[in-house]
Amino acid sequence: MNHIQYISDEQNNITGVIVPIVLWREIESEKETAYLLKSAAMKKRLIDAKNRTEGIPFDKACKDFGI
Repeated sequence: MNHIQYISDEQNNITGVIVPIVLWREIESEKETAYLLKSAAMKKRLIDAKNRTEGIPFDKACKDFGI
């Protein structure tokens, strides 16, 4: 995870960064979660889903939705 590379211009000003894909996906995931949590309704839905203990099997959900 420590393989971050910096890109600089001719004046040695850092102009960009190359990060491992694992880190990039983590950053994107955190951005999406932060966006969703801005809405009170979506925040409640996410918390309710996280705390849910029952559900249906994946195969049954596919069949029910015609997938």
